[in-house]
Amino acid sequence: MTNPPIQRPDETEYQPHFGRYIALVPEGEIVALLTAQNESTMALLRGLPESSGAFRYAPDKWSIKEVVAHLSDAERIFAVRALRFARSDETPLPGFEENDYVRSGGFDAYPLADLAAGFENVRRSTVSLFKLMSSEASKRRGKANGAEISVRALAYVIVGHEIHHVNVLRTRYLEGVQAS
Repeated sequence: MTNPPIQRPDETEYQPHFGRYIALVPEGEIVALLTAQNESTMALLRGLPESSGAFRYAPDKWSIKEVVAHLSDAERIFAVRALRFARSDETPLPGFEENDYVRSGGFDAYPLADLAAGFENVRRSTVSLFKLMSSEASKRRGKANGAEISVRALAYVIVGHEIHHVNVLRTRYLEGVQAS
């Protein structure tokens, strides 16, 4: 059975701060976008030398390794929220403080290639989750971090969040890596 495509959420399905991510998502079927994005991001990450992993474009910014790990952590959290809400779990879910996660992760101690492979695995799981989701389930909503959000909005947040961070990697990090 093939499910109909998950439609773009309307503005009533998420808090305004997620709009900046959703606005970045191009038109297209979300599972195809997730899959293509994984391929392009992995090509970018595989092209980085290990020596660039600890690079920070400013002293108070995350390293490249920390950005990659943050993408994994955030996607795991957003996907778990989507799974629970799609399955009609009405339990309100807590928020998470991304800076605490990065600070506690010790990610600079790990090889960049391992962090990238971890992200690739997370994305494959996310693709499977949304590929096997009905249109009805994608419209369900739940509460996370004190605010209501739909499952399909979470799918778009995942794609837009990655677009945002890959853009930052390309414009702030990679230019600095090439200059050093």
